[in-house]
Amino acid sequence: MKKILFVLALISFSTFRLPLCQAQEAGGVAEAVRGDTASTGWVASLLHWYDANMNYLAVGALMTLESSFIPFPSEVVIPPAVYVACNPQSAGGMKVWLVVLAGTLGALLGALINYLLSLCLGRPIIYAFARSRVGRMLQLSEEKLQRAEVYFNDHGVVSTLVGRFIPVIRQLISIPAGLSRMNLLSFSFFTTLGALAWNCVLALLGWLAYKAADPTVIEQYSRQLSIIIVAVFVAVILFFVVRYIIKKNRKTA
Repeated sequence: MKKILFVLALISFSTFRLPLCQAQEAGGVAEAVRGDTASTGWVASLLHWYDANMNYLAVGALMTLESSFIPFPSEVVIPPAVYVACNPQSAGGMKVWLVVLAGTLGALLGALINYLLSLCLGRPIIYAFARSRVGRMLQLSEEKLQRAEVYFNDHGVVSTLVGRFIPVIRQLISIPAGLSRMNLLSFSFFTTLGALAWNCVLALLGWLAYKAADPTVIEQYSRQLSIIIVAVFVAVILFFVVRYIIKKNRKTA
């Protein structure tokens, strides 16, 4: 969730910053952000690296890591890849829908790895691994696994779909599914739907960031973008506030 806020902050910065700079820099900032080869700066350098190195296989592999027990944020994979794919002058020539497809297949593969490991190894070994030094290095813990199990037990098989939108739960929801021996076809179906929906959200962020770098689009939709960004920020803040209140009430009880 914090990474989503960071991406939204970048979009917000582009939305409000570019109109102010347009008159002074004659579109220079827009060219830099949209990946002109003559542009400089760390943002342009990062986008050039994505343009030169990112492909469908890389997107799928990174999303496999993200969906397994290895901590890797999907927010640094799909949005930048979609950003580059939106550029018609991109050297990679990727398509947005294929980026989403590759990311979804990768997420399914990573989830299947968690599912099969949990199914074959069982709860004692999985929890022992979470308590080990390697498990802690991978940011696993017994508490996180218990949270994922409680969520799965409370919401049933649909949790493998909805859980894709919840931090921490997203990477670990496959473990309780494997421990409970959830039907493999049902698991694959709900996981694919959840991963597809989540990747579409990330792709939308990448598309908005690309469009926000275009001054003409900003002039047309700056008010709508501003309202959307503010609304999302408010929703995220409310989410954290409500979660804090619920946790506090549970501890009191």
